[in-house]
Amino acid sequence: MLNYRDMGSSKKDLIEVVRSDITKIEADAIVNAANSSLMGGGGVDGAIHHAGGASILEECKKIVARQGSCKTGEAVITTAGHLPAKFVIHTVGPVWTDGEHGEAELLSRCYKNSLALAEKNHCLSISFPAISTGRFGYPPELAADIAVRTILAYLESGSSIQKVILVSFDEQNYNLIEARLAIK
Repeated sequence: MLNYRDMGSSKKDLIEVVRSDITKIEADAIVNAANSSLMGGGGVDGAIHHAGGASILEECKKIVARQGSCKTGEAVITTAGHLPAKFVIHTVGPVWTDGEHGEAELLSRCYKNSLALAEKNHCLSISFPAISTGRFGYPPELAADIAVRTILAYLESGSSIQKVILVSFDEQNYNLIEARLAIK
């Protein structure tokens, strides 16, 4: 298991934490905390579909027709429509049960698979919401730890990603992520 102290400070410098609306963030890829149907929904998912426009939903429909629903922990990519990004990476986070049903590994896979898909599509910057902490009920403090740990490990592995923006809509998630990054 990686310890924050083992992470190079230069990799931490690639991560920025902002309190904002993810649909306003300029990045090559914006990550959507999607539901498995990819048809839009509430929270971040609904906001991204609404702000990005119909082209995102049209591409999601094509993906579903081709492969079926998106499984928990997996990620797919579409256009970003009207968003200030090139792509939207849709990932399905786990619904929190009790932490004994593989939720941590599934959440970590959301971040890993999104980063890998961004890299495969030549993205140098990517922004993430706090995946699964809304309607899916993942405890924010546990989710923040997994997000930071997984992203730092990915960056340490030799990634070409140059900037990761962790976007928090609320102060609680912002403070939790800031605290995780401050640990040395």
